[in-house]
Amino acid sequence: MRGLFITGTDTGIGKTLVSCGLAAAWTAQGKRVGVLKPAETGCDMRNGALYPDDAMRLAGCAQSALPVETLCPYRFSPPVAPSVAAEQAGVSIRPDRIVEIFHTIAVQHDVTIVEGAGGLLVPLVGRYSFADLAQDLGIPVLVVVGSKLGALNHTLLTLHCIQTRGLPLAGYVLNHPTETSDDAIKTNAATLAGLTDVPCRGIIPHLSLSGNIDQDRATLSDLFSTAVDLPELLG
Repeated sequence: MRGLFITGTDTGIGKTLVSCGLAAAWTAQGKRVGVLKPAETGCDMRNGALYPDDAMRLAGCAQSALPVETLCPYRFSPPVAPSVAAEQAGVSIRPDRIVEIFHTIAVQHDVTIVEGAGGLLVPLVGRYSFADLAQDLGIPVLVVVGSKLGALNHTLLTLHCIQTRGLPLAGYVLNHPTETSDDAIKTNAATLAGLTDVPCRGIIPHLSLSGNIDQDRATLSDLFSTAVDLPELLG
């Protein structure tokens, strides 16, 4: 089973954008793409139910018809760590259930994208973090780096965590979450390349998406087909 676990150096740095871009590009190539967002917080209420916006955008880019309970088994309103949100809601997050759902999705698809929340050590339940989940899933980790001041330290710490735990590492993608630029943003790509032997699989410019899923899927597919080393990520 092929899969990628998408983590990030921080929250709000483009994990969903990169996950959607990969899903759109591989779907356009004719691959069956499975998607899974194990837990999403900060969900709004729509039609009497919590709506996982990130998970649904990911499903739209993969053209997935999986039910929301499978796409995103744990959904919460407060914008806090999943373990905290679950405790407040009186819900027990079960990692074994997430692993079971992943395998159910993966056997039906050519590649399955699993998107974490926040960074790698964000807790899901107790001291069980997304790093532990990535280890249990047994799929390579792709790190999304938000290009900003502080990215060097955040990236090296994340890569060190992955390597120390012996997790398979697919590389990193450098994303530009804002339109602004400064000396740090201008030099992050070259500096990171000199600080680590972990390969950069692509550099993503700042994108302003329309909100129309069909238009955004086409935009992301075109960009990621050229800006990201897709064959290596599947290798």
